[in-house]
Amino acid sequence: MSFTKVSFEESLGKNVVETGRCVGCGTCILVCPFNCLEYREGKPVLVKECKVCGICPQVCPQNEWTRPKVENFVFGRERQPDEEFGIYRRLLVARAKDAKVRSVSQDGGVATALLLFALEKGIIDSAIVSGVSKDKPLYPFPKLATTPAEIMESAGTRYSYSPNILALAEGIKQKRSSIAFVGTPCQIRAIRKMQIAGLKKYTAPLKLLIGLMCSESFSYEGLMEKYVHEKLGVNLNEIVKMNIKGKMLVMTKSDVKAIPLAEVKQYVRKSCGFCEDFSSELADISVGGLGLDGWTFVILRTKEGEEIFEAAEKSGILETRPVEKDEPALNLLLKLSAKKRKSTSA
Repeated sequence: MSFTKVSFEESLGKNVVETGRCVGCGTCILVCPFNCLEYREGKPVLVKECKVCGICPQVCPQNEWTRPKVENFVFGRERQPDEEFGIYRRLLVARAKDAKVRSVSQDGGVATALLLFALEKGIIDSAIVSGVSKDKPLYPFPKLATTPAEIMESAGTRYSYSPNILALAEGIKQKRSSIAFVGTPCQIRAIRKMQIAGLKKYTAPLKLLIGLMCSESFSYEGLMEKYVHEKLGVNLNEIVKMNIKGKMLVMTKSDVKAIPLAEVKQYVRKSCGFCEDFSSELADISVGGLGLDGWTFVILRTKEGEEIFEAAEKSGILETRPVEKDEPALNLLLKLSAKKRKSTSA
């Protein structure tokens, strides 16, 4: 595929990075054939002269976005007005049957259980997830997980941004051919743009896209270091888990602190305000907590996603129940989806 020849400076530099719209997904860095860009302080930085190939503007999730075009590419049609959280095939609530999986996961452990199942059955040979730094507690980084142990180690949610797409470079280096990807709505959007651009070197290995429901993410320095550690006096090494259920819950080995979201709003990454997608509307499968306790709200969007999920369901690794039993969660999905769209159109 040929691209309009425009430089990084004149396209993403001017229209995305300088305007504060850059989400820091790293896609432009991944696809640059001349290695002109590096990832520094959460955004791309030009480190040598741009060769003006025009590829990076085509894949940026924040540049020249047309939702109907991508919906047609993924689903073969555009969403209808009543499809308020995107196109889907099936809605349900689920959880992993394995108590060990649930114990390390955020809510119902559905994403972790699916990855373990797909790896065991040979559907995938690896998974791109966010790992956890050994040096900085709850600090996420892009990770290519190739074993069940690595998948389990990466379970749960970190509320700071991890540019998971950068781990695709390692997958290609290792010649992985069947990769699952777990990421935020902006990252799923970037992958779909790479697919539309015909960048098969990067997209051909991707067999399953699991999208996380996401209202926003926070700067690690602001949320974890300034607020949780310095203001609340919490030893970050003592934190067992964090979650958002109306409030931000910080769980340590001995205590649970509930933080009003208004108090940590100042640490939200500014670029999240440009995102209109709460529920990863372009993923194969979307997952989120939506106020549920120990269960995951699941949206099966594509045929591929539905087939893998149903195979896992039939194998007995997942327990499911109809979404009608969890009307408050469905209402919250509608509310947060509308709020996200409204914030970008305001």
